[in-house]
Amino acid sequence: MPLQNRVTPFGEIVAVASRGMFTGNRGIIHDPATKTLLKRRWSSHVWITCTCEFRGRRRDVMAARSWTELFFLDEATALAAGHRPCYYCRRTDANAFAAAWARGNGLEQVSAKQIDATLHRERLDGKAKRLHPLACAVSELPEGAMVADVKRDDAGARDGRCIGTAYLFTRGGLLRWSFEGYQAVEAVVMDGLQDRLVLLTPPSTLRALEAGYQPALHPSARTN
Repeated sequence: MPLQNRVTPFGEIVAVASRGMFTGNRGIIHDPATKTLLKRRWSSHVWITCTCEFRGRRRDVMAARSWTELFFLDEATALAAGHRPCYYCRRTDANAFAAAWARGNGLEQVSAKQIDATLHRERLDGKAKRLHPLACAVSELPEGAMVADVKRDDAGARDGRCIGTAYLFTRGGLLRWSFEGYQAVEAVVMDGLQDRLVLLTPPSTLRALEAGYQPALHPSARTN
C-alpha cells in the first residue's frame, strides 16, 4: 500500500503510488512506527519544496522521527499548495524565488521568515485550503499559476476537504492536473469556466510568478 504522502494543489495529503518530481515537508507530522500521518497536517510554518535526491543521499521515507517526506507532481503543484523552494538543497531556486517574491510584492528584499509568515496566512482558512478570488482573466495569469473549479460537499465543509478540479496555466491556456500529469481541457469544458474559477496559488506567490519566477513543470505540461 502506498504511504499517505502525496500533496495535491489543494494542499491535501493523500495516498497514491506515484510520487512526482519534488519532495518537501511541513515539519514532523507522522508516526515512524506505523508510517502513518498524525491528525495534524503541519507542525511548522516553514513549508518547503526539496529535490528528491541531494548529494547522493536518499531518505528512507517516514522511517525516523524527522521531517515527514511529502511528494509533489511538480513545483507548480507545490507552490499552489503553499510551499516554497528550500534554501538548503535548492539554494539557487530559493534565492530566485525570494528575489521575484520581493519584486512582485513591492519590497527591496525579503527574508525566508517573512515569506513563510505571509504564505501561512494565505494558504490556510482554519484547517481548510484558503481559496482566493481570481481577480483577472485566465489569459492574464502568469506561467505556472494554478486555479480550480471547486465545490464543497457537506463533509468537506466540516473537515476542510475541497472537491473540484485543479488547472495549470501554461503556454496561454489551462491544463487539467492529475497525479500522473496534465491533460488537455476540452473546449466544451472551457466554456463558462472563467466565472467559476478560484485561485489556488497564494497571491504573494502569484506576484512572484508575475515578477519572473519560473517553476519547474512536469513534462506533460509541454506535451499536452
